[in-house]
Amino acid sequence: MTDMPGPVSRLRYPLGWRVMDALERGAGILWPRALHRLTGWLLIAPALLLVAVLCLGLWRIAQGSLHVLDRATFLPAEAYTLENYRTVLDSATYLKIVWRSLSGAFLTVVFTLLLAFPYAYMLVRTPSPFVRKALLAVLFLPFFIGQVVRAYGWLIILGNSGVVNDALGLVGVTPMRLLFSFPTVVFGLVQYMLPFAVLLLAPALTAIPRETEIAAGSLGANWLQVLWHVTLPMARPGLVGAGLVVATLALTDFAMPAMLGGGSQDFIANAVYDQFFRTADQGLGSALALVLVALGSVLVGAVFAAFGAGTLAMGGKR
Repeated sequence: MTDMPGPVSRLRYPLGWRVMDALERGAGILWPRALHRLTGWLLIAPALLLVAVLCLGLWRIAQGSLHVLDRATFLPAEAYTLENYRTVLDSATYLKIVWRSLSGAFLTVVFTLLLAFPYAYMLVRTPSPFVRKALLAVLFLPFFIGQVVRAYGWLIILGNSGVVNDALGLVGVTPMRLLFSFPTVVFGLVQYMLPFAVLLLAPALTAIPRETEIAAGSLGANWLQVLWHVTLPMARPGLVGAGLVVATLALTDFAMPAMLGGGSQDFIANAVYDQFFRTADQGLGSALALVLVALGSVLVGAVFAAFGAGTLAMGGKR
């Protein structure tokens, strides 16, 4: 028996397919085949627009940094000058803030990678689906809590009457001042950056064949030798990528130094905020913002030159 022609055969054609065919015909009218070679540019046009807006903002900031604040009118002076940059370079306070930002970012990278690597390794290598799901749940849970909320949580935990000091009091230790110090800021940054580092390390560790580690062990290497000579070198792209992301996020962070530092452990972002919104010196704030951009660019360029782009190279040359 042959298929029935006419309307019955058309009814067998799914409605969703008809809609897709209609959309395809409409797209062919709006975007002719001759323009198909420009499809890629069309797809990245929104991203290019965002980059253009960012560049425009940086250009305006660069212009603003060349005008000092007129103390008589509290408006930017019309004359162009490098006085704001000289103020930053000649000020011991700003140099201390720059050094604190760089050292804080460095320590955050070190401690974050030390904690993230075993977590990511366990996440990738565990044979138990339940353990893997539990690790993923714990990893993603902080993303549902904002950074400010987490910082407030640490204020409660580490305060003079917080959980930590209460626990120390039970063993006879007098309460200690744990908040508003540089180590506390680094601690908060590490806790905040840890999920990002794990997510960047996990794909790099997944790409390492388990058989490679087994082969190294069968040749007489212990677990430490396998880790040092096999796993870590092969995971270097992930370590570099995770380190870059953590370093840039820590260098530009605002909330943790402001809340856990209590105003005494400011990073550059906090100094920029103070100049823009507290003293209304937009020129000096713009200069500090460009110093922050320059420091981040130099840091990323130095890492690229020394170690490559890591997993951020997107499969390109490393």
